[in-house]
Amino acid sequence: MTTTITPSRFFFLILILGALTALGPFSIDMYLPGFPAIAKDLGTDVTTIGFSLTSFFIGISAGQLLYGPLLDKYGRKKPLYAGLVLYIIASVGCMYSHTIQSLIILRFFQAIGSCAATVAAVAMVRDIFPVKDNARVFALLMLVVGASPMVAPAVGGYVTTAFGWNAVFLILTILGAIIFLACLLWLPESYQPDKSLSLKPKPIITNFLAVLTNAQFTTYALAGALSFAGIFTYVSGSPKVFMEVYQVSGQVYGWIFAGLSVGFIGCSQVNSILLRRFQSRQIIPIALAFQSAFGILLLFAAITNLLTLTLLLILLFGYLCCLGFVNPNTAALCLAPFSKNAGSASAVMGALQLGIGAVTSAAVSAVKTPDATPMTLTLACCGLSALAVLLIGRKFIKEETQMHGAHAILH
Repeated sequence: MTTTITPSRFFFLILILGALTALGPFSIDMYLPGFPAIAKDLGTDVTTIGFSLTSFFIGISAGQLLYGPLLDKYGRKKPLYAGLVLYIIASVGCMYSHTIQSLIILRFFQAIGSCAATVAAVAMVRDIFPVKDNARVFALLMLVVGASPMVAPAVGGYVTTAFGWNAVFLILTILGAIIFLACLLWLPESYQPDKSLSLKPKPIITNFLAVLTNAQFTTYALAGALSFAGIFTYVSGSPKVFMEVYQVSGQVYGWIFAGLSVGFIGCSQVNSILLRRFQSRQIIPIALAFQSAFGILLLFAAITNLLTLTLLLILLFGYLCCLGFVNPNTAALCLAPFSKNAGSASAVMGALQLGIGAVTSAAVSAVKTPDATPMTLTLACCGLSALAVLLIGRKFIKEETQMHGAHAILH
């Protein structure tokens, strides 16, 4: 479906698709400043509250593989509606949670629901817009998603202070309902259901295995996922590090989180400019080397008690800048070999990225020390392991397929 789209229609579609892609990030970022308040209310500690974030990451990871086949078999809107309804119900449940166990479980289902929005939005970009415009559309959606870490934590900090942490989930419920209504009224069905597609495990698994046996895909998907796990580590560990170790308030933490996110979002846009002169495969190793160096410096400073708040902010900013270069280029190169199985490849890439991120998030949440060592150690490991995978994996790629003009793939 690639009909002529007027400028006003284009803007409106970008707004709806952008809201769909931002739903998951908003659900993560908005409640982070409320960690201490949630811990106090539920009779636990901030580190344990981190497991509600881990369960969200697991839900998003599982949802990548769940929704791909459903969107192809039943069209885009029916699975999307089902996901948004699940998201709204789970958000209401989170608002009324009285135990950490119920919050962890409900956050998992909230993630499964939000994942439908993200996966459907990416698929609909390919359906609705001409292929030549897809890169520009994805870049615009990346800017919308980039607003989440800059706006959501700051809003969440003020809402938590003024009305309590439950109000954050009320806002997310209302946001989900508004997006559902917008999709129902104004978003077109962009794909005719393919009833011939099988949802049996064997053909689905066969497609996924075909993707995983491609050396180029495996190398760049794993390197990209290990590198991007640094984001999950930072998101999981930063509430404790900033609000407990360095004693900043929820509002200040929100502004710090917003400021640091500029590094990741800004460099992902600078990357588009660099690609006019350099190839993705040239940018990735340099960015990973710098990411590893920033990770090692963070760990060294934490172990030697030299990690002041100022130094932490500088090194974290540098670390996140590196991710802005790694993520879009690894995503482009691992999808480049696929013309037919692009959907399966995208789903596997997203599942790897979010699955490894869930593991690092759980690792940071599981270690209870009164300092920044668990977070900085994991950040260093993410960078170094990604660099090692890249250097080793490249030896097994016989002929590398290039993709010019790489842009971040939204998950």
